[in-house]
Amino acid sequence: MAQLLHQYSVDLVWTGARDTGTATYTSYGRDHTLTSGGKMPLPGTSDPGFRGDPDRWSPEDLLVGALSQCHMLWFLHLAAAAGVVVVGYTDSASGTMRIEAAGQGQFTEVVLRPRVTVRGTALADGTAIDGALLTGLHHRAQEHCFIARSVNFPVRHEPAPPAHEPA
Repeated sequence: MAQLLHQYSVDLVWTGARDTGTATYTSYGRDHTLTSGGKMPLPGTSDPGFRGDPDRWSPEDLLVGALSQCHMLWFLHLAAAAGVVVVGYTDSASGTMRIEAAGQGQFTEVVLRPRVTVRGTALADGTAIDGALLTGLHHRAQEHCFIARSVNFPVRHEPAPPAHEPA
């Protein structure tokens, strides 16, 4: 089978030069803007612990967010294919990053905490739409998520029991 390659392009413009540029570590801002095609600009910065603006997105925020988004999109796809009608989905994802003495750092894990609301309590064949069924879908979503498959740290899941909306 032929492999499909997808390309992604992002333009980054640093907007934090101020009057002195990088004359010192504290003289410049970490603010920047990410754009891609006609998409809305994304205001970026560094983590507030590294002199970033807490009102802007850091690369670390974006990595955790990308894992959460990718998992949700695969979960919704797999749920639809299985006949599970999802009517609500939220996630409170968090990531842990360790910083070494010399300043290098790496993520040690990301935890996704999806909360899913489904319509009805059973599939058309009578199979219960329960925590076990949804956990299986979460596991399969993890196996398919392009972002989770690309990182070198664990991405764990702590799904809540499903909420049910009447059919």
